[in-house]
Amino acid sequence: MTQNVSTAVMQRRVEPHDSLDDFPTPPWATRALCEWLQRELDQDLADRSCREPAANRGHMVRPLREYFASVEASDVHDYGAGFPVEDYLFGPNPDVDWTITNPPFRLAEQFIEKASMTSRHGFAFLVRAAFLESVGRYEGIFSRNPPSYVLQFTERVVMHKGKLSANGSTATAYAWLVWVEGEDDTRLRWIAPCRKQLERAEDYQQMVEPRADPLLKGERG
Repeated sequence: MTQNVSTAVMQRRVEPHDSLDDFPTPPWATRALCEWLQRELDQDLADRSCREPAANRGHMVRPLREYFASVEASDVHDYGAGFPVEDYLFGPNPDVDWTITNPPFRLAEQFIEKASMTSRHGFAFLVRAAFLESVGRYEGIFSRNPPSYVLQFTERVVMHKGKLSANGSTATAYAWLVWVEGEDDTRLRWIAPCRKQLERAEDYQQMVEPRADPLLKGERG
């Protein structure tokens, strides 16, 4: 049987209900957000605190710590990176200035609700561009709490299941959804090509293998 390689089909990423949703985020994509926050919103991140509640192996945590004064990191699964094993949705989670993460797709609505209650200045979630579709998400999220900005990547952000790699391709488009305290008029912006400027060779070193437990529901970051 010939594989259906249409863009619509290739953009679908269906994970089992109890999957860890393990798709590590390339660090350059996180730096792109931080650079945008500093440049376009004039955010002094060096004086701000941040939380990454779906820390995975730390590929988003490390670039966040390049910009923020402090970064709290945890995950519901132990990936061997030394972060506390905590369920973000049910933990106490004291307030921070910013919450930034690549959330588990099936729990994104709950993550957004939690972040909106525990983030003083704002929060940003990395999602598939197709996340903006669906009546359910409109009714559950966007009609009640629309993002302040949709930051669409002009370059493809390549994510591989279970590993971070500098190589590869994808048919999936990604965007940052950014909520800023006091701003609820959604504006579309593009993230200009920046991978060459923000990517570093050491981003792909010191890989940590996950400690598998098929019974745990996980998060991607």
